[in-house]
Amino acid sequence: MELGANMATLSKFSNSGLAGPMLALCAFGLFSAHDVVVKSLGGTYSPVQIVFFGVLLGLPLAMVMLMRDPMDGNLKPQRPGWSALRTAATAVTAVSVFYAFSVLPMTQTYAILFATPLLITILSVPVLGERVGWRRAVAVLVGLAGVLIVLRPGQGEGLSLGHLAALLGAFGSALASIIVRKIGQEERNVVLLLYPMMANLVLMGIALPFVYEPMPLAHFGALALMAALAFIASLCVIAAYKRAPAFQIAPMQYSQMIWAVIFGALFFGEGVDAFTIVGAGVIIASGIYIVMREDKANVSENRPVLMTRTRTETGTYPRASQMGKLDDDADDRQP
Repeated sequence: MELGANMATLSKFSNSGLAGPMLALCAFGLFSAHDVVVKSLGGTYSPVQIVFFGVLLGLPLAMVMLMRDPMDGNLKPQRPGWSALRTAATAVTAVSVFYAFSVLPMTQTYAILFATPLLITILSVPVLGERVGWRRAVAVLVGLAGVLIVLRPGQGEGLSLGHLAALLGAFGSALASIIVRKIGQEERNVVLLLYPMMANLVLMGIALPFVYEPMPLAHFGALALMAALAFIASLCVIAAYKRAPAFQIAPMQYSQMIWAVIFGALFFGEGVDAFTIVGAGVIIASGIYIVMREDKANVSENRPVLMTRTRTETGTYPRASQMGKLDDDADDRQP
């Protein structure tokens, strides 16, 4: 009786509309824990080394998802030029973001990376032919002003290499995401999932001998934990999108700022300055407005921000959008 009552409660919760957002909150909490590992290792090792071993340990998890691909055919991209550009963007993003986490406070890194939806909106004009009305255009300008507040040029120590790396990571992630929106209907999801991971493995492997530092077993364990956290978080994102509309799930990524404050203080003794809080608030508000605006009828043909199903695209773990599509395709092929 008690088991039946518990199952009924879980079923009611799943159908209540809260399950999707709660799963998303859980996912981005796991992603933030992943970033704690990145930052912890970043004090000792080059981002090249962390990316290489992160991908190496994440590949077996990706292979599990690839085995579910029901589509016949080869792994040649249908749009090789766009696929190559996306692959290069993810490789640059991976090194840039991992470096930014290693040298900047977590709150500042997140605040800058939260500009990704703004950059996606800008890039959607030349890449997708999207028409951006004055409301979204103003939201982008306000969000970019928020980035300037976080960076506060001319104040304090000014821009550092870490800030520039975070900005480059946000741009690279936006470019990779917008290309997926452009070619996603033509390319197999296996191609979209596998190529960035393999590119990171090859490129970082070539650079690895120049930066390699011997790693104790405990640090290899931390890398394995990092890969597992990203994989589980991606599964949670997939489950969230299956249970709630995109406009409810997409803003949940901003909960990472709360985790950044908590984890930054708990593990790294970081504080939060007023500029970062105000700037992040402006960026988050503009990003949420863009998401809500895209959800309205006859506003956006492509919904590029709303349909970006996970956070910064680094090519170090299977993307939630491609993993979710593989699951959907596999389910559709069931007898």
